[in-house]
Amino acid sequence: MDPLPVLAPMLASAGNLPLPGGDDRWAVETKQDGQRALAFLPGDGTVSIRSRGGHTVTAAYPELHGLPAALGGRSAVLDGEIIATDADGRPDFELLQSRMGLAHSPDHAARLALRVPVHLVVFDVLYLDGRDLTSRPWTERRQSLTGLGLHGPAWSVPAAVVDHAESALRATREAGLEGVIAKRLTSPYRPGVRSPDWLKIKNVRTADAVIGGWVPGTGRLAGLPGAVLLGEFRDGPLRYIGSVGTGWSDRERRRLADLLAVAAWTTCPFTPAPKVPGARWVLPRLVAEITYTTRTRAGYLRHPSWHRLRPDLAPDDSPEPNRS
Repeated sequence: MDPLPVLAPMLASAGNLPLPGGDDRWAVETKQDGQRALAFLPGDGTVSIRSRGGHTVTAAYPELHGLPAALGGRSAVLDGEIIATDADGRPDFELLQSRMGLAHSPDHAARLALRVPVHLVVFDVLYLDGRDLTSRPWTERRQSLTGLGLHGPAWSVPAAVVDHAESALRATREAGLEGVIAKRLTSPYRPGVRSPDWLKIKNVRTADAVIGGWVPGTGRLAGLPGAVLLGEFRDGPLRYIGSVGTGWSDRERRRLADLLAVAAWTTCPFTPAPKVPGARWVLPRLVAEITYTTRTRAGYLRHPSWHRLRPDLAPDDSPEPNRS
C-alpha cells in the first residue's frame, strides 16, 4: 500500500462580486464557519484528521472515525471543514470551540460528542485510490468527490452552484451565514497556497455602535486609540458588544483621539463592565458605524471594522441591534 502524500490545505483569497470573467466560470459553495481539516484515509480502516496547521486532531472528533467504512476501504485524502451547528442548523463556531483542543483527551471528547456533535463538510478530494488529483481541474475532482457517496450521520458533501453567485450570496445573507467560497472551474488544487482561483466573499453587515471607551495603541500609535470599545443600549443599560481597531486612516485616528479626550470619564459606562486591560472610559455620546460579518450568541460583533463616525446620530437614536 503506497503511503499517502503529506499535504496542506489550499487557501482562498479575499474577493468580491462580480466574479472575474463571469459567473459561468465559477462554482460557489457556502462558506462554513468551523475548523479546516484534511482527512487522510490510507485504506486500512484507519483515518488521520489533521488541522490546517498540520496537527493531528483525530481523537478530538470520534464521530468522524467511521469515515473509512463510508469509503468502503478506498484510500483518499479529503479536504473539508469541521462544524458544529446551533438549534437552527447554522454553523456555530462558539459551540465548536468546546470540541477543539481535545486531541489529547479522547475520553472527554467522546463524552462531549454526545452533547455537541460535529459534522465534516467534505468539499474536495486530493488523492483517491493511489491517484494524485491535485493537478486536475475542480470540475474533475468534484465529479470524483460526488461519486464517493459521502452522505452519513457526521459527514456530507456541500451543494455547489454555477452561474448564480449573486443569488447564492444573497441566500447566505438571508440565512445569517458568513458568505460563500467561489472556486474557478478550471482550478487545480494547490496545497498550502492562498490562490486567487478560490475566493472567499463575505456578507458585510453594519451596526451603529456607541463608543464607551478605548485602549491606547503602542509603538507609533502611543497616545492614540489602538481600539475603541463598543456598546448598544439594550433595555436600558449600555451592553458591551466588542472592540474594533481596524479600518481607520491615520487622520481619522487622530481626530478620534481628540474627541475621546474631550469625552474622558472616570466611570465605566457598560453594564456589566467588560474586562479589558488598560481600558479608558468615555461618556457614551459618540456613535460609530461598524461593519462586521456575523454576531456571536452573546451579541458580540465578529470581524468588526471601523467604517465612520455618525455625528448625525445620538446614542439613543441607534437602532435595535441586528441579530443576524
